Amino acid sequence: MKRIALVVQRYGEEVNGGAELYGRWLAEHLHATQVGQVEVITTCALDFTTWANHYPAGTSQLNGVTIQRFPVDQPREWASFQRRTGQLFHTPHTLLDEINWVRDQGPYSTPLLQFIESQRHHYDLFIFITYVYATTYFGLPLVAEKAILVPTAHDEPYLNLPVFRPLFHLPRALVYSTYAERALVEQKTNAHHQTVSIVAGIGIDWPAAQPSADRFRDQFGVSEPFALYVGRVTEGKNVPALLRDFEQYQHTAANPLPLVLAGRADIPLPSRPYLRHLGFISEQTKFDALAAAEVVIMPSLYESLSMIALEAWLMGKPMLVNGQCAVLKEQCQRSQGGLYYHTTAEFTAALTYLQTHPAQAQALGANGRAFTHATYHWDIILAKYRALIQTIC
Repeated sequence: MKRIALVVQRYGEEVNGGAELYGRWLAEHLHATQVGQVEVITTCALDFTTWANHYPAGTSQLNGVTIQRFPVDQPREWASFQRRTGQLFHTPHTLLDEINWVRDQGPYSTPLLQFIESQRHHYDLFIFITYVYATTYFGLPLVAEKAILVPTAHDEPYLNLPVFRPLFHLPRALVYSTYAERALVEQKTNAHHQTVSIVAGIGIDWPAAQPSADRFRDQFGVSEPFALYVGRVTEGKNVPALLRDFEQYQHTAANPLPLVLAGRADIPLPSRPYLRHLGFISEQTKFDALAAAEVVIMPSLYESLSMIALEAWLMGKPMLVNGQCAVLKEQCQRSQGGLYYHTTAEFTAALTYLQTHPAQAQALGANGRAFTHATYHWDIILAKYRALIQTIC
């Protein structure tokens, strides 16, 4: 059995992030199906804004997967780093400035990088999750000849930085989540000229208990139909724009739905009678919420693959997504599982349509379920990884 190291910036059931969840699910399924003997190499960080050491360093296990954790050299001061990032994009600078920015972007762990270099011959393959963090940028070149990069790339300003361009040419293979992501990366980096690539994505783990709308309604006292957002309640996910669009919808629609937000918030939320914030919820509660929702909204501008869209479709729910995100728009078009918008007026019209045309909304949800089963089933995902790993090793 091949020895596989999966390198990701954070790892744990408490970690709230799409790339990190991708990494954990992939590690657990590769291990459970014996595609390889998987170990995770990660930092002790939990909070992505500070990278402060939270977990104890050393070896541990989670759901059968061995984890090697290493301390971050120093925490990040989020506000000052945000100011520095703005300066990087708006003032002349050198390539060395960009390299130093990636190091400070973090999480930078000298012991983690030393471990990768010293143990390079112990592992047959390294899988690096997401391109933008220091664990990948400084770690992948150490083992490029036996590396796979899962970039989870978005159409974001970071992807335009020259510092990242060579990174996409170093690994043996690139694994994308969607065809739109692959087209974006190839356009920005010309990686298709030198590197093997596949589109695989990720499967969805079903909760332990059957999802229950009634259980969600009883737990949170939500009796009326509602629209749902699940994810980090942050500016990075374009939630402030969602709140502005939703307020206009409240003033326009005849019988508007309320909005339920589920996820940790790092922005202030207005006090509105139609707005309910649940905070962080468990996987089981998330699926219960999806079962109870009328429609699931994803306003993000930057996604490589929206897991919440796949989860909503598995529950037969229609999606309403931001059409400015090429990946979300493509997924809705390919699945015929939802609607997309570009303006506040389109947002209001689309949400009103889904609310007032239940048969059509149900048909969109059914289309989404069929698409997800056919495209993002674990058997399909693991078969692609198995073939790629056999080819490389």
